[in-house]
Amino acid sequence: MPRYRRSFADCRLNLLFVPLILSLSLGCTDTLREIPMKQADNLLPPVAKKVPFELNLHGVKRIDDYYWLRDDERKDSQILAHLEAENRYKTAQFAPYEALQQTLFDELIGRLDKDESSVPYKWHSHWYSRRYQLGFEYPVMIRSDSDMRVSQASAAILSEDAQLASQKHNNEQVLLDVNVRASGHDFYGLGGVSISHDESKLAFGEDTLSRRMYKIYFKDIDSGALLDDVLDGTDGGSVWANDNQHVFYIKKDPQTLLGNQVFRHRLGTEQSQDVLVYEEQDDTYYISLGKSLDETRIVLFHESTITSQVSVLDADQPLTQFEPLLPREEGHEYSVSKLGDEYYILTNWQAENFRLMKASESQISDKSQWQEVIAAAADTRIEDILLLKDYLIVQTRTQGVSQIEVRPFNEQASYQLTFNDPAYVVGLDVNASQPSDKLRIYYSSPTTPESVYEYDLSQPMNRRLLKQEKVLGDFDSERYQAERLFITARDGAKVPVTLVYRKDKFTKDGSNPLYQYGYGAYGHTVEPDFDSSAISLLDRGVVYAIAHVRGGEMLGRPWYDSGRMLNKQHSFDDFVDVTKALVAQGYGDSNKVLAAGGSAGGLLMGGVINQAPELYFAVAAHVPFVDIVTTMLDETIPLTTNEYDEWGNPNDKVYFDYMLSYSPYDQMTRQAYPHLLVTTGLHDSQVQYFEPAKWVAKLRDYKTDDNKLLFHIDMEAGHGGKSGRYRRYQDTAQEYAFFLGLLGLN
Repeated sequence: MPRYRRSFADCRLNLLFVPLILSLSLGCTDTLREIPMKQADNLLPPVAKKVPFELNLHGVKRIDDYYWLRDDERKDSQILAHLEAENRYKTAQFAPYEALQQTLFDELIGRLDKDESSVPYKWHSHWYSRRYQLGFEYPVMIRSDSDMRVSQASAAILSEDAQLASQKHNNEQVLLDVNVRASGHDFYGLGGVSISHDESKLAFGEDTLSRRMYKIYFKDIDSGALLDDVLDGTDGGSVWANDNQHVFYIKKDPQTLLGNQVFRHRLGTEQSQDVLVYEEQDDTYYISLGKSLDETRIVLFHESTITSQVSVLDADQPLTQFEPLLPREEGHEYSVSKLGDEYYILTNWQAENFRLMKASESQISDKSQWQEVIAAAADTRIEDILLLKDYLIVQTRTQGVSQIEVRPFNEQASYQLTFNDPAYVVGLDVNASQPSDKLRIYYSSPTTPESVYEYDLSQPMNRRLLKQEKVLGDFDSERYQAERLFITARDGAKVPVTLVYRKDKFTKDGSNPLYQYGYGAYGHTVEPDFDSSAISLLDRGVVYAIAHVRGGEMLGRPWYDSGRMLNKQHSFDDFVDVTKALVAQGYGDSNKVLAAGGSAGGLLMGGVINQAPELYFAVAAHVPFVDIVTTMLDETIPLTTNEYDEWGNPNDKVYFDYMLSYSPYDQMTRQAYPHLLVTTGLHDSQVQYFEPAKWVAKLRDYKTDDNKLLFHIDMEAGHGGKSGRYRRYQDTAQEYAFFLGLLGLN
């Protein structure tokens, strides 16, 4: 579980989680369905034994024949043998498509800029950046005394000696070579990376198992030496106090994997001596840490699905305690940004789509003292703000389209940044200095690679392109067309859809294969951005569609609320209705419809193929959350209790009955299903491996067709799949090979 965690703490306080070292952060007849993947060596699919396990609640008896596939220790030899058998079967069935998969993998990584680097940003006295080097999976974190863009741009024409001289002149320092840290590990996940206030020390988190339990290490930047301090069992992030000696971090419960305790650590002491400064008693809440943009406050966020709270601590007084800015109130969601002695509050108090208020620090706990800055609007969701010294930057979304408005604090008129694509995503990039009169944003569309722009706010609409993602090969954005549609669902709701296709490969006559992606949970908006991987589909004539179904927040908070709890069925209906409409309008061949989703999107896939399997030729369900009732009844499973406000608490019969009505595992019937590719990671901490394992075992028993059902278990990875810049594309190549191979487009 989950499936995706929506976080209001992402940037709502204009945080410096680091400074952020820029995270490391698709004319046939029915005979087509009869084209099977060739069985290799006559290998038969694994058949899991049945061991009936009775589950009884609210007078409903459920028999789970595959409950035995759960092993929290991941050591049961019988279970591991079954999973390995599934992997062998999948490998054998993929044999005819190995060459296609390799071709696709080569295409995907061949488009990547081998020496890609981020745009440097200044924080305090240095310019921070990260860059990849040819042939390496992980980035190198670097900093310099001056803007490195000049030296990077000229590096290609300089001799090696001249490059070294340039680097020496800029006093370029390697903060962290992640390739060195990852060496020898099958999986490596870098957590938070943060720099002390005086820029002398580095803290970074590491996960080498893919369970999202991190160790935090510390490094002296000038000497390059690791300090003796090591913090175990954390969420990977750390926030420095301004004395450069104390750091705050969150420790996770080893059973539930929830971060529930905030500790203060003093450099040079053992972790056992760390001081517990806060413990979250309500296990329906997540907690996270950050720092205000003016660096005066360390901030603790408390978040459940529908309620939030913010507590602060003076960054100059690390031995004090966190104090809430206002009391926790069920159903009240808010975030804050600080400017001088005032807080700007982005709140849903009496505002479904949020409004912006402000109050002094001494009055913020009394909502009656709040002053309205921006009123709520029924058709516009205020998503984010940035407070610079002389400017208020506001990010909104209207009818699914993102907008950024600049509001000067002087008498100058406000204005909006303008963009031309029919579908796009725009947002606030790294803006690390509150006194700055420069604004950085990122921009992307289905046909425009991600770009970083800088605006000089003292000269309205004066912008320059700092960087655009390089797409190697013969990519030309003019070959592709994006569209934005609204599809009328069965209940009259208008569902946004983003489409992209290659112009010379597309004819609106219902002859093209259609790839449809969806998610629809946690208020997470699947943005219409650029994905270089999708080119491999578009160039083969596939139309790529994103169905922005209810449960996401593409159309504001009401769109999210109408796809969660007792409204979840809308997500499935929307996805199915979009498929029907796109086929009816000629965007796709009814015999060549592909669908994909992961995590909570895997739940979407599971529900859709139960309810309308005839619409889909092949489906990929990645780390799918498909056994929702059983999982949400088990509070020992990581993250369960945090999600009662998303799905409902099945201990309550009303929610039990409703969740059971759409649960993919429980509602499986003896019918024909599409070709299916299911993936998981043995160490997944969010959707435990046994959910898809049980689902696949039951599908093998229930399905009445001869279509392929392939199950790939990454025995080293977790929820996010493979680590590394290149290796992660192996999973994408596998999915695309599955789809294209079945379609005969190999």
